Amino acid sequence: MNSAKSAFHALHHADRPLLLPNAWDFASAAALAAAGFGAVGTTSLGVAAAGGLPDAAGLARDETVALARKLVRLPCPVTVDIEAGFSADPAQVADLVVELADFGVAGINLEDGRGDGLADPATQVTLIRTVKRHAPGVFLNARTDTYWLGVDASVPATLDRARRYVDAGADGLFVPGLAAEKDIASVTAAVPVPVNVLHLPALGLDRLADLGVRRVSTGSLLFRSALHATLTTALAVRDGLPLPVGIPTYAEVDALSHQGATPG
Repeated sequence: MNSAKSAFHALHHADRPLLLPNAWDFASAAALAAAGFGAVGTTSLGVAAAGGLPDAAGLARDETVALARKLVRLPCPVTVDIEAGFSADPAQVADLVVELADFGVAGINLEDGRGDGLADPATQVTLIRTVKRHAPGVFLNARTDTYWLGVDASVPATLDRARRYVDAGADGLFVPGLAAEKDIASVTAAVPVPVNVLHLPALGLDRLADLGVRRVSTGSLLFRSALHATLTTALAVRDGLPLPVGIPTYAEVDALSHQGATPG
């Protein structure tokens, strides 16, 4: 396991939960790395929407790989959301993860959501096992969409899937939509790998740590916030209102592109 991959694994066992911000292009990821975040992830919604594609439809493979190739220049571990793997063939998904690992990606998210439903657990187990067999050093964050899609949204159903995925080799469990404190505590107590939840405004990192959470993702929040800031600024220009404070300068943004660049 290379240093970036081992460092990323270790971040899930630190004193506080890993706060993982999710980027959608190189500039957003570089800004987050420059701000001192220990690792950067990608948001599938942001990557897909920026490319004019719907999220979770399995259409953004090329955009995801192209972005990942750029992000590994950054001075921190990178984990990539690959939706459901962009293929129904476990071997093809494993080939994708091997490709990502070969150029330095430290982790992936791999979800069991399939449109409006969930993958058969046995099918997802085969997928996870195949990926881990071919790319054992990559941190595989197994996402289950029981709560996110409102399908079998209960602790017992979630734990049934979680245990199967962990037995298949998953390094972490991601349960987006899991929000009730008692449910979070029940899941973290029963799962022997780091549990990941989405940022919850009502629960800070310290409280989530008390509940046993080891990783907190921003998901699509930063991308959606950036769209809001874009519209807010454009409307301010149109309507003659003051511009928002804190806008980076041209030079500051241009400097981000030089992070990790190899001299020609």
